[in-house]
Amino acid sequence: MPPKQKGKEKKKKKQNNEGNELEEKYRRSVLDVAVLKEHLALRTDMALQAKSSREDLRRQLRGLESDLSLERTHKKDITADLNRRHKIMQSDMDSRVSQLEIKVIALQQQLAQCQGELRDEREAQTQMREEKESIIRDLQNKLDSMETEYEKILHGSLDSLLSHLMEAQGAWEEESTRIHQEFKDILKDLGLNPLQI
Repeated sequence: MPPKQKGKEKKKKKQNNEGNELEEKYRRSVLDVAVLKEHLALRTDMALQAKSSREDLRRQLRGLESDLSLERTHKKDITADLNRRHKIMQSDMDSRVSQLEIKVIALQQQLAQCQGELRDEREAQTQMREEKESIIRDLQNKLDSMETEYEKILHGSLDSLLSHLMEAQGAWEEESTRIHQEFKDILKDLGLNPLQI
């Protein structure tokens, strides 16, 4: 009889060891599940934050695109206005030149008729030419100054737009770097090497 009891005791010990191992495996599984749930919650939160940041950046981009479109419209308006003014000045100048040419012809006819007034007529003609050149110089100066002002406005607008874009890019890069660092820290906290994932 004693040998039978030894066999039963061995079976009970073996069953107890197996029961302890199962309980230990169960505890580990529960702990793994809890850790995975926490990790999943952190990832979900980070994904929502990244999505929110992406939407903010998209709104900013749309705002910048509308600003750029507005600047282009202003540029077209300014160009059209400058072209219109240039045409008006050109037609005025052509009309003045035409008038001056008519006067020159009249003076030439008078010169042929009045040889005695030759000297006076030459002085008047010289004076008219100087006025014409002065008008042309004045108009050219006005055109040059208008062109300079237009370039200043255009460069100022483009510089402002570029600075806004650079600021947006810098903010985005800082946010991206911060998010990457947070993910690396989380992976390190979980005992994972970020370079192997």
